[in-house]
Amino acid sequence: IGVKEQYIEKLYEEEVNGQILLTLNEEFLKAKICMKSGLKKPNSGKKTELELKSVPCVPTASGDPPAQTHESVEDVLKERQTSNSKEDCRPRPFDQEGIDFMYVKHRVLQPESGAFNLTSPCHEFKSFAIAAALDRTRLQAKFAKEVLKFATGCMNIRSNGTIHFGVMDSKEDAGYVHGEIIGIPVKERDIFVDSLDYIERSVCSDKEHVRQCVRPPRFIEVMDRESTEKKYVVEVDIVPSISIVKSKVYAVRLPNFKEATNKVEFEKEAILRRLGSKTEPVSDKDLSDFYQRVKDRDAQREEAEKMKFLSAPENCQDLGRKLTMLMTSGKKFIEKDKWFILITNRFPSDDLRSIDWLLKMNIFCVFDFDPDSEVSGLCSRYLQHHAANMHSLQSYRIPGDMNIKEFTSQLHLFDQTSWIFCNGRTDYKGNETLCDEMTWIETKGTFLRESVSLICKQLLPKGTFQVIFLITSPVEKPFLHTFYEFFPEMGGHEDIICICPSQDNFQKWQSFAEGSCRTETVTNSSVVGMKMSHINATLQQVQPFNSCARKHLPVFVKGTCLLETHEEEQMYSLEILTVDHCDETSEDFINEEKENIERQFYHGGRVNWLNFWLAEHKYVGEVIERDAYQEVTKLLREAFKRNTDETPVVSINIYHHPGSGGSTVARQVLWNNRKDLRCAVVKPSYSASVVAQHAVELREYEEKDPHKCLTVLLLIEDSDKEYLDDLRNELEVAVNTKRIQYGTPCFILLSCRRSYDPERKCKESPLQNVSVTHKLSNQERRKFSGKREALEERYEPEFILTFVLMSQEFNVDYVQHFVEHLLQGIDRQSVVTRLILYVALLNTYVQNSFISQSHCEALLALTIHMERFHQHEFEESLSPQARLVFLHLRDEKTHIKSIRIIHPLVAKEILQQLLGEQTQSSLAMKLVCESVLFEHRFGRDEYLSFLRALFIRRSRISKGDKYDSFFSPLIEHVCEKEKSPAKAIELLTEAFERFNKDPFFAQQLARLHYTYEKFEEAKHWAETAAKQRPNNSYILDTKGQVYRKWFQAKCKTIDNDNVPKTAQNTADAMGTALKALECFQECEKAAEADMENVNHSGFFAEVEVGCSLLKLISSLEVFAYKTNGHSECMKYLLTDYIPEEVKDAWEPFHGPLKKLHKTMQKISQPLAWLAKKSSEYGKYFSEAHTNALKGQSIPANLTPFQKRMIIYHLGGGNVTSILSKLTDQRNAVCLLESILSLYPSNPLKAKFGQRDIVNYIMAHISLNCLSPDTKKVTLKNLQALCRQFPSDKRRCLPSALFLLTLLFWPEDHDMDMERETKYEIVQSAVEHLEKDYWIKMKDIPQRKRRLYTHFFLGSANGLDKFVHKKKFESVTKVFSVSEKRMKWFRGEAWKKPEIAMMLKRVSGWTEDGVVYLDGPRKKRFNILPLHVPSVPHSNENITFYLGFTYRGPVACNILVKK
Repeated sequence: IGVKEQYIEKLYEEEVNGQILLTLNEEFLKAKICMKSGLKKPNSGKKTELELKSVPCVPTASGDPPAQTHESVEDVLKERQTSNSKEDCRPRPFDQEGIDFMYVKHRVLQPESGAFNLTSPCHEFKSFAIAAALDRTRLQAKFAKEVLKFATGCMNIRSNGTIHFGVMDSKEDAGYVHGEIIGIPVKERDIFVDSLDYIERSVCSDKEHVRQCVRPPRFIEVMDRESTEKKYVVEVDIVPSISIVKSKVYAVRLPNFKEATNKVEFEKEAILRRLGSKTEPVSDKDLSDFYQRVKDRDAQREEAEKMKFLSAPENCQDLGRKLTMLMTSGKKFIEKDKWFILITNRFPSDDLRSIDWLLKMNIFCVFDFDPDSEVSGLCSRYLQHHAANMHSLQSYRIPGDMNIKEFTSQLHLFDQTSWIFCNGRTDYKGNETLCDEMTWIETKGTFLRESVSLICKQLLPKGTFQVIFLITSPVEKPFLHTFYEFFPEMGGHEDIICICPSQDNFQKWQSFAEGSCRTETVTNSSVVGMKMSHINATLQQVQPFNSCARKHLPVFVKGTCLLETHEEEQMYSLEILTVDHCDETSEDFINEEKENIERQFYHGGRVNWLNFWLAEHKYVGEVIERDAYQEVTKLLREAFKRNTDETPVVSINIYHHPGSGGSTVARQVLWNNRKDLRCAVVKPSYSASVVAQHAVELREYEEKDPHKCLTVLLLIEDSDKEYLDDLRNELEVAVNTKRIQYGTPCFILLSCRRSYDPERKCKESPLQNVSVTHKLSNQERRKFSGKREALEERYEPEFILTFVLMSQEFNVDYVQHFVEHLLQGIDRQSVVTRLILYVALLNTYVQNSFISQSHCEALLALTIHMERFHQHEFEESLSPQARLVFLHLRDEKTHIKSIRIIHPLVAKEILQQLLGEQTQSSLAMKLVCESVLFEHRFGRDEYLSFLRALFIRRSRISKGDKYDSFFSPLIEHVCEKEKSPAKAIELLTEAFERFNKDPFFAQQLARLHYTYEKFEEAKHWAETAAKQRPNNSYILDTKGQVYRKWFQAKCKTIDNDNVPKTAQNTADAMGTALKALECFQECEKAAEADMENVNHSGFFAEVEVGCSLLKLISSLEVFAYKTNGHSECMKYLLTDYIPEEVKDAWEPFHGPLKKLHKTMQKISQPLAWLAKKSSEYGKYFSEAHTNALKGQSIPANLTPFQKRMIIYHLGGGNVTSILSKLTDQRNAVCLLESILSLYPSNPLKAKFGQRDIVNYIMAHISLNCLSPDTKKVTLKNLQALCRQFPSDKRRCLPSALFLLTLLFWPEDHDMDMERETKYEIVQSAVEHLEKDYWIKMKDIPQRKRRLYTHFFLGSANGLDKFVHKKKFESVTKVFSVSEKRMKWFRGEAWKKPEIAMMLKRVSGWTEDGVVYLDGPRKKRFNILPLHVPSVPHSNENITFYLGFTYRGPVACNILVKK
């Protein structure tokens, strides 16, 4: 009824529905809606046109009957709501060839339009949903009709136009809005193209004009994340150039398929024109006028074409500034510590010459959609300069039993760039094939989503990384999907930028990205049309490092050598200090940041290399050298004067008070020795073996002779003694195998550890230990005083707080007054103050603790609006007091930011003063209940580990703590200082619940309860813990201790009663003691089964309880006061005798008590546990049988049993003794021949047992190894014999399974089917060998497990292809035993040409750290690596030698295939 939009809006605001609209009077419409009188009349009554046009409506909320409403109000409003919820999008650029463009389903084009300026196209939409499913004839007629109708309408008014098929055009399309992109299926494109052949039949004259103006159909793909069906928008452009249409009017007979006649018929000829957004015929009365105005339209068209041709080019953007602003987040330099994630596709070869800017960035990972990247693309170029690990999207799927820290370590994330091949990887034999777009979406889309989610939600917090879409070739759907995943995970576009040298490649990306964010946002976040060489030059200017910088190491002959970056990254467990360290820092960066770097250090931050560099180059004042620096330097000098019989690995230990500058002293030593020694800091969390391997590589890097290398000085911080011992041992083994003279230390381990009594440590070993304390010497006081004056001239005292406190030697009174002054005026109720208290509590009780910045932001409910101001906004949200005492840290490996209080002593004082009357237990309760912190996802593992340590970790002097504690220091404080064990129990109970009923919290509760003699509760908690961890020896020990303490308490009560001990009054204690013994025995069993830990507590406790129990028994009247009391006691315990006095009262205990002596015997004589070995075979031999052993002929009349006995005596009775003949070869050939002669001449027909078959085959293989010319049997004969093994492999002996892997290993000449059958036999055998291995090895500690390789796969055929390791002896016999072991271990022995000739290399590949064999087709064959560190971290094609073990085949000497 034509109600204007402004009135509809007001009706909507007044919540007028259809039913109410019918009852509205004129007064309401005038007063509330401000409607003018002309529009009020139709609404004034119920019997108007409005009612006639009404449609049914759903019942109202009040339950009234269905109301009548009108589409022009509610439907329009509803459509507006729907439309507003869907993203707008731009149409494809008009009439442009070669444009790579796509639409996204459910986005909305601007409404259909009429002619505007003739060259800007008008648009018409057709949903075509029904027509698209028609047969060829009907579809072509329908398509041609719509195109010709629209085309002639545009041509007649001289306007450009585009008709779109697959776009919603009408309100009848329920659930859609006008202009919404849906797409149609296109099975055959030629149907649409050939439809234009109707031009010749529909247009009578000037057919060729129509052909020239109507462009061929274009098929624009529609992206739909919910479906894999391909759909398109089909578009036809109309371009009526004035040179073609001048002076012409075009008539058309539109085709129409008539169902009645079942053929295409043509309508009456008509002249059509565009009127507004519709195409209508020119009526007869307007025809004359239409013809008269042809010249006017021609003139307008001609003018429009000229204007388009003459229009000025667009203003050139300052792309250089835009690029630098995006990459630096508005700063002057790209942040050194920011991670970058790169998403890229195929790189043109010219662009690969301009990637220096990429090589100097911290690239966390690359999502690479170029399958040839490693061969000829960006990856191949990157690998020339950096180490990177090849991964697939599947690599980022975390196994259920692995935490994020373990996963990070497994993939070597943060150590080396992770290169993720997203769609295939050529020249790689693993399961990484190239997929078409739809298959990729079906099979890999989920992996992509999981990868992106993992990175954004668990690995890198917002603000620590930036995502760069680097588009260097036409984009495809999988590439676009990556944007779809990153955008929501990152919470918007702030850290996403797009760099695209080509405008054409950008079009498709832009059309896609605009669906997730506004056009303006996409434009502002994209740099388009800038050549890669220009990008390269521009970005190098804002990188904090100089482009031509190189790193160098000192060499033995006093020169230097170049340290290649990719070589440095291979030694990822070390932070290597180079001769020219920090020299690569740009001058501009230094001038910009030098004050911040200095201020951060003196405020309490850890010293970094730039502090020393700035001081050395006089940009800032010098860093003070403590007395301890001179002492360490002196010990270093003395280390080089040691005698030749000294150890090649020297240790120097720095023990320091927490926060006293020990780390600064240690790093100062490294800095000042970097030009004379090879210096490195050991990064945390790497095993001693890996660090040792890298340290040896660093020592020998670019040196010719391993005897002539510089000493390596390694700094190890905050590690325990066990780790240092392991590292020392690993290094000594490596050095000793090289027989290096000990006159010069090869390695110096500089250990820097916390201690609350460093001076005592120094006295214990003055030639090895140095102490650093808060106390300053007179000389140090003068230095600190002068330095403080110099700093206070430049900085306010609050900016150099820690240095000020240090200069006061952290005097208790000074710290107290400082904190008192600091806390004046603080808002004790604010959330920031609560945060200060939480951090203070953690810093006081948990060493090296911190809270991540993202945790703090979550607690403060902080919303960061602009990422470039992230740090500023966070700091502004803190109170002045928090800004002073919080120190901002950044993890050196992950770059994740966190905070702690500037010093532990300050944290402790803040905790005391700020709490006031509040207790630490109540604060700890608030902290553990703070859900925002507890459940925050970033840095969760670290936060929970600190919280756990707060409640559970006991102090240990050996770990650098002040004293040894029985509970965590916090729990002891609550029990002793607050005198509230009940509060401590309440705290641990709450922690138990918060940590998902963690059994270790239950264990602490049991200990706490029995300490305060609450034995029933202690029993409950011990059983709770043991129920969850029934095999944990430490928890079972705690359970035993509950009963032990309970038993002791009951004995004490009996003693205090001063009454004679009887069976009756001791029965209760007796039962408790036996329960304790039972628990400790369970503890022993669990300790024996534990492969990782050694726990003897159960053994000792059992002895002590047993002794106490014997003492109690012997003190009873019945045993104590009789003249024969002792013998009576022994008689009771060792025989069936039971005295009448104890018979009834002790009835449940007689059995266990009589076994007590066995328990005691087991503990006191541990050697009795060893099993005795003996042989009973000798009794079966007579004089005749032993003749065989003396070399005489064997009698022919022996029974099979007698023959078997002789075989055993000859050493053929088991695999071990047979194989021993290969190493001890005296008389071996003769003995093996004798053994084989005792077997039947036709073993296939003989009824052999499984063990006999194994021994027979093994004897033949061994004989062939020793004497290849003595051919007694073929490989095929032995294979045939193997078929007599049980078909159910579970019933096979391990040695039988071993023989199956050996004998059925395929040969080169095998046919495909035969080869596959053999692989199936081998793989089945290996599967069962693996199970058997773990059953046998479960009780053996990891460090003692050894895999013995019995045979290797040789280059020959038949039985000759089995090469025993003894054959290598001739090559390696010149080496000592330890050196030989090291040469095999490190792979040097494999390089010997003699060994290479004997053995055969096989091909395979690695995938996520697993080695696979190239060969089997049906099932992948996983080969165990003999030396795990030799497996490349990335996914590579490899070759290796094959060994045969009782765990299955193993890969030796793994080499990456070049």
